[in-house]
Amino acid sequence: MLFKSKLSKKFQESAASVLPIAIIVILLCFSIAPTPTDLMLSFIIGTGLLILGLGLFTFGVEKSMTLIGTYTGTRLTKFRKLWLILIISFILGIIITVAEPDLQVLADNAPHINTFVLIVTVSVGVGLFLMLCMLRIIMGIQLRWILMFFYAVVFILADFAVPDYISIAFDSGGVTTGPMTVPFIIAMGIGVASIRSDKNAEADSFGLVALCSIGPILAVLLLGFFYEGESSGITTSVIENYQNTSQIGLSYVEAIPKYMTEVAIALSPIVIFFLLFQVFVLKLRRLPFIRILIGLVFTYTGLVCFLLGVNVGFSPLGLILGTELGGGWTLYLLIPIAALMGWFIVSAEPAVHVLTKQVEEISSGAVSQKAMKVSLSIAISAAMALSMLRVITGIHIFYFLIPGYIISLALSFFVPQMFTAIAFDSGGVASGPMTATFMLPFAMGACQAVGGDILTDAFGLVALVAMTPLITIQVMGAVYVVKSRKNEQVKSPLYIYSDTEVIELWEEEECS
Repeated sequence: MLFKSKLSKKFQESAASVLPIAIIVILLCFSIAPTPTDLMLSFIIGTGLLILGLGLFTFGVEKSMTLIGTYTGTRLTKFRKLWLILIISFILGIIITVAEPDLQVLADNAPHINTFVLIVTVSVGVGLFLMLCMLRIIMGIQLRWILMFFYAVVFILADFAVPDYISIAFDSGGVTTGPMTVPFIIAMGIGVASIRSDKNAEADSFGLVALCSIGPILAVLLLGFFYEGESSGITTSVIENYQNTSQIGLSYVEAIPKYMTEVAIALSPIVIFFLLFQVFVLKLRRLPFIRILIGLVFTYTGLVCFLLGVNVGFSPLGLILGTELGGGWTLYLLIPIAALMGWFIVSAEPAVHVLTKQVEEISSGAVSQKAMKVSLSIAISAAMALSMLRVITGIHIFYFLIPGYIISLALSFFVPQMFTAIAFDSGGVASGPMTATFMLPFAMGACQAVGGDILTDAFGLVALVAMTPLITIQVMGAVYVVKSRKNEQVKSPLYIYSDTEVIELWEEEECS
């Protein structure tokens, strides 16, 4: 009964997340951006699959990936051999990133870089920086100094990089921290940090996603200096036209084996690692072991349904919708419409649900899921508006990224360390499958309609989505600090204790 109740709750949450964006798209298609009836019906089917997939996925992640990450992080520290911890972290970083569906989507859309080359480059970047994350947690190095150093390196390197690689590089940093990597990496960080007893241990368990987002940016920028690349011709998604409902159903049925295979290949390294870790290190009892395996089945099924709905139903309509709105007088509606979509689309990102829940638990309710989601919605809404402004005007992405990161890093000196880590983690999780598979095609369609350069103007959308939460979440942290100080002032020195309140006498003695 409890099992059904939790699963039912996940479906309700996923429906509440997906339906608003679906309603906005349908209203647009029935009014100012008419689209073919067959694509609209395919979109509606995709919406149903999206709700089903998101519910199954988030339920499965809680029962599997989060636990595997926590167990791995905790047991790694018991090896007491730093070199072994770093090697295992490097391997885990690679195999988890290869399993990331968002990266596959971006790699397929980048015409001038071979898909395999881009995936390998990004995965190595994540692996190297996951090693750095472990060093930071174990040694207790402050996150802000590492971020300042590496982002300085990033922007210096980007100043000399090949222009066609800049937006792709920053987008790579966003897509690598999606529904597969985030639950595992965050839980792993919590597991490693649990061996420390100092007051900053919990705060240091965050920030792994933030650092792992930098690795791919550096790796792809460096790739541009050595890799000649392929043809720069843009090949956007192929839009299928369906003559009847049978063809629509057939398109979904034919796509099932493809995504079943892709997700199986992507998940297999993690599953193999877990089974080997279980045999030689973990040695979990039968019941917890079986529960994790069942959780992996839910994760697999949910991810297949999610990707099926997004890629078959959502992406084609996103491209068509962007193309329709990018031509004629509706061009001026691109910015407000994209901002409205951004407000709702972040709630449909699977990794956002995982992060907000873990933040609330680690912060003991100090940072609620509701506050996190509102802050993220504001951020992504702003990011989408800026992205459409770039599509229309062709403004270079540096005019947004450089000031944005300067403000973000400056704010880190005025808010608690935990909020900085949460903010930079949030930037990674907000740029997930919905952003990569719906909003990116939307931007590409609009860019084609206005005659812009897709490589420099449409790409970079994910990078902006990854940047804006850095500011809004830290602003939320600053508000939290101000409120906390006000509460302390109310209590001291004329605070009147109630009849039922417990007074710790030894604390009173220390204060006197």
